Amino acid sequence: MSSSAHRETPDAFPPDYLDSLAKSIRSSRQFTVNNLNRDFVGTRGFSVVFVRDSVAKVAAEFPFFAPYLQRALRPDCNAFYLNPLQLEAGSRVDPHIDRSLRSYCKDIATPLEVSVLYVEVPPGMRGGSLVLARGKKTLARVTPQPNLLVGFDGDLTHSVERVDSPGRRLSLVCEQYALDERELAEVPTYRVETRARSY
Repeated sequence: MSSSAHRETPDAFPPDYLDSLAKSIRSSRQFTVNNLNRDFVGTRGFSVVFVRDSVAKVAAEFPFFAPYLQRALRPDCNAFYLNPLQLEAGSRVDPHIDRSLRSYCKDIATPLEVSVLYVEVPPGMRGGSLVLARGKKTLARVTPQPNLLVGFDGDLTHSVERVDSPGRRLSLVCEQYALDERELAEVPTYRVETRARSY
């Protein structure tokens, strides 16, 4: 169910794309214990920082991201922070507002939008819902479903409830920014962030 602050699109991609996307993400040499901050408890993934002119490079380096990028990226945004995010039993994401590009530009604005594609959701999963809030008011609680594409306003506080059942919940998240020239100049045109030692 969509609201004024978020939008939900079910069956966003062909089902076979979801299967190949999950396998490609997990087999990527960059995929390991997450490089994100302490809000992301017990999660795995990696991140790709890029600007509009580098979309083709991202698609060339990670072909499995290409259909998602084509569908999800907004034309009015010019910088992006993309990360696959895996949670399993005991994992959670504490309340936060996305500003992952702040490590490059300290006073950067919040994203215009954050896009989340649920790639894989265990049947009968307990917990793991996405909670969206503005201040202390909860605006929406999104129950993950495979192939559900969610977009929400980038200035919302959000969290993922603790996963209390077996299995792996895999999503693909993209923070989408509309930066001014000064901010954009401080962001890498293309960079992969990972804790994988072999990368």
